[in-house]
Amino acid sequence: MTGKIISVREAERRAPAALDRLQAAHPSIAGGNRLQPKSRPIIMGIVNVTPDSFHDGGRLDPAAAVAHGRALAAAGAAILDVGGESTRPGATEVPLDVEIARITPVIEALAGDGLMISVDTRKGEVMTAAVKAGAQMINDVTALRFHPDNIDRAAELAVPVVLMHSRGTPETMRAMTHYDDLIMDVFDDLSARIEACLAAGMARENLLIDPGLGFAKKPKQSVALLHGLAHFHALDCPVLIGASRKSFVAMLADGKATEKSLHGSLAAATRAAQQGAAVLRVHDVAETVQTMAKFKSLCYKG
Repeated sequence: MTGKIISVREAERRAPAALDRLQAAHPSIAGGNRLQPKSRPIIMGIVNVTPDSFHDGGRLDPAAAVAHGRALAAAGAAILDVGGESTRPGATEVPLDVEIARITPVIEALAGDGLMISVDTRKGEVMTAAVKAGAQMINDVTALRFHPDNIDRAAELAVPVVLMHSRGTPETMRAMTHYDDLIMDVFDDLSARIEACLAAGMARENLLIDPGLGFAKKPKQSVALLHGLAHFHALDCPVLIGASRKSFVAMLADGKATEKSLHGSLAAATRAAQQGAAVLRVHDVAETVQTMAKFKSLCYKG
């Protein structure tokens, strides 16, 4: 893409070719030969070093978080996403020094095992500390908007970055769910963020996009984005989807509690894979790996 924003109709026209490109291996985010096209989607396991994350918070002990990360890797996670601050709707901000202290020992230990580590943060200083500790990827729920210097900082770090769509802050996003055209508004915003990153000198092959299910979206809006995922391939960046255990998944399952939303999470992961999602960010790695194996057996011959 150049600087202009394209229409959904144009996005649909471009999607098949973009999807073909998406299916190719991306060494910068896939660890070279470890991940080939037929191993898509890549599974990213969630390692929350927080007391208040909506599903599995409470692993503030670094040793427990490291053990959890190793278990996820053994279950099939190709990337571990380590976060020290919950950004769920309604969450309060964690002080910078506290967030760094939470994640640094965990990243050092897991990266020391040779695992691919992503840091889930919106703060530039945390990004730098995490990469210094061994992280090879940044996952930012604000698409590098949290501080004006974050784009330049990410460009200097020169690691892959996930640009997620969101609005406001965790404290305010629940009141920011009006869209004139949901798919197009999210598409346009991500397009603008990609262009800003490219203008700052970031390489396109280091950019991934995430439509931000559950962030400044009502449950039905998150479901609509999941069904409309194919449009986003026209942005020519791999698509990451994080639907795991989120509240909207209760619409896909029978229960409301997160413990009862596993089947809904797996259904959402399958729907994302059907539309070419490159990365699935999940809590339940073993179950997702098994589901994707069954899904891929239906999609590939031989």
